[in-house]
Amino acid sequence: MSHVKLKLCAALIGVSVLSGCTSIGVKPWERDLLAKKAMQPNAYPIETAADEHTYFSKEAASGGQGFGGGGCGCN
Repeated sequence: MSHVKLKLCAALIGVSVLSGCTSIGVKPWERDLLAKKAMQPNAYPIETAADEHTYFSKEAASGGQGFGGGGCGCN
């Protein structure tokens, strides 16, 4: 490949990478949607606590969320 073609390819790649960036941030009219309870990481803490208690009671292990294996230490 000639140097001209190589520079052209590099320029096209650079332009395409830079053009993919958009304005970062939340628009004022979008904040009401993000403030809804369902959009929070833990929108329903009481329901989450009940689910974790049920899981703990069934598995006989604490912190079992997302872990493989049973409460006996087996994998």
